[in-house]
Amino acid sequence: MSGTSATTLTGRAVARRRTRSRLGWNLLGLLVLLTAGFPVYWMIDTAFKPAKDAIDPDPSLLPTGLTLDNFRRALAIADFWGPVGRSLVVSLSVVAIGIVVGMLAALAISRFAFRGRKIVIVGILAVQMVPLIAMIIPVFLLLNDLGQYDKLSGLIITYLTFILPFTVWTLRGFIVNIPRELEEAAMVDGCSRTGAFLRVVFPLLAPGLVATSVYGFIQAWNEYLYALMLMSQQHQTATVWLGNFTTKHGTEYAPMMAGATMMAVPMVVLFLLVQRKMAAGLTAGAVKG
Repeated sequence: MSGTSATTLTGRAVARRRTRSRLGWNLLGLLVLLTAGFPVYWMIDTAFKPAKDAIDPDPSLLPTGLTLDNFRRALAIADFWGPVGRSLVVSLSVVAIGIVVGMLAALAISRFAFRGRKIVIVGILAVQMVPLIAMIIPVFLLLNDLGQYDKLSGLIITYLTFILPFTVWTLRGFIVNIPRELEEAAMVDGCSRTGAFLRVVFPLLAPGLVATSVYGFIQAWNEYLYALMLMSQQHQTATVWLGNFTTKHGTEYAPMMAGATMMAVPMVVLFLLVQRKMAAGLTAGAVKG
């Protein structure tokens, strides 16, 4: 009986420790959620507040009143759909080109042995370490010489320079996790190398493609510095458009938050559409590679 009682007490102690540990992790997760989610909540809350409450020196954390005047003001202060349309064109173009080129480059690095392969990999990592602001003058001079200054095509090329390295490196991790034996088996059954890739590797690579595409879209959609420096006011993107709320008379915070809320809608819709693939993609490439 004494041995059974000791085993029971030990089991209860282990269960209590597990419960406390689980509770601690849950509290930590809740703290992280509140920290990350509060700015989003404050943005939406300010967007629906009356303008005078948005600049109150003693603001209330809870909504005090709801109004749509800020959204009307945001749409009236300057052209809204033009910058949003340009941002969508740039972001979708960067994602489409980046995924195609990045996938082919990642496939070459992962599946083929060639001279200078390690140098290419190190170069990809090195490019990501360069601060974007350090390249603004060379990029401006290069685009000006190519006749791409103040053009969406020039902005797309610029965004590809810092999104492509991440795309290649990330997709390489996903491809490495797909066993070569699957391709070899498909080729034994009569598929060409291209057919084996399209029928075997590409479907398994889909979660990684989705995760990488979402990252590229977010980067291109939220980029501000290059869009400000390389595009005129007539061709400004959505992030630069938010600067219209800062004038010599001050900043209209409530309409600005309303504009930021409307700008966040495409991102929310995108995440809702691909959330399952996104979750699978974030974990699929984290094992090795």
